Amino acid sequence: MLLTVRLESQRYYRWCTYLYLPLQYAGLATAAWIWSTGRLDTVDAIGLAVSVGTVGGIGINTAHELGHKKDDLERWLSKVALAQTLYGHFYIEHNRGHHVRVATPEDPASSRLGESFYRFWPRSVAGSFRSGWHLEKARLERSGRKPWTLRNDVLNAWAMSVAVFAALIAVFGVQTAPYLLIQAVFGFSLLEVVNYLEHYGLLRQKNGERYERCAPRHSWNSNNIASNVLLYHLQRHSDHHANPTRRYQALRHFDDAPELPSGYATVIVLAYVPPLWRRVMDARVLAHFEGDVRQANLQPRKRDKLIAKYGAQA
Repeated sequence: MLLTVRLESQRYYRWCTYLYLPLQYAGLATAAWIWSTGRLDTVDAIGLAVSVGTVGGIGINTAHELGHKKDDLERWLSKVALAQTLYGHFYIEHNRGHHVRVATPEDPASSRLGESFYRFWPRSVAGSFRSGWHLEKARLERSGRKPWTLRNDVLNAWAMSVAVFAALIAVFGVQTAPYLLIQAVFGFSLLEVVNYLEHYGLLRQKNGERYERCAPRHSWNSNNIASNVLLYHLQRHSDHHANPTRRYQALRHFDDAPELPSGYATVIVLAYVPPLWRRVMDARVLAHFEGDVRQANLQPRKRDKLIAKYGAQA
């Protein structure tokens, strides 16, 4: 506990997140200038968009770290980081939606056993968008306000995206617009593939009408050093869900939490190839539930097929 407190107090780690933002936007502006020159052919220009989108995707992880904090500046910086990828609603949906409904069928950002990434992607993108809007609308209605106001944290976050894109197009020309869109979609898709692998098939059981409290067993973890350093210890995901405001440098590893076969960089590649993903991960889900597939978060349209295939093998 003393070590955790000491780590939390070290401002060096905060500056690592703060300084990511100017680097992120310097890269975006540089890419927009390169696209505006017309020196790249279409394939190379798309490749640059993918590279910039990767930086933006890690920017979403930076926003994730900042958005969980109580400091107003850090929360504002979280929205700034999200503006590049058109994903400002994540600021609301993740904190007040995903963290409440994680590892349940009601959570659009928790993937289900038997669900490929390509089926998960549209469900999570659309569901997270709707969730963020409805959560913020409900908050404003409780104080007697309409949702169409800049007090709406979804709208003011989206307004930042509009401002960023409008400024880049005004300075570098409309020819940059398709590539700006490509990098945004690739960036938030990188977030979604991470969402996909973090809770795949895991399910909080119900105690009567309520789900059990979220525990380390409801998140897939990885203690891979290299990707943990790159991703602000996001792979120590169980501790993050238990302590959402805890700063990344103080997140702990749990030996009894379900473990991914490798770090996120490798597992993301598996998720892009569904047969490989199922071969590696479905057995791990089944083992986690001691052979009883009925305890997993199952893809509804495959439920009967999965139960018939695996049954209760305990």
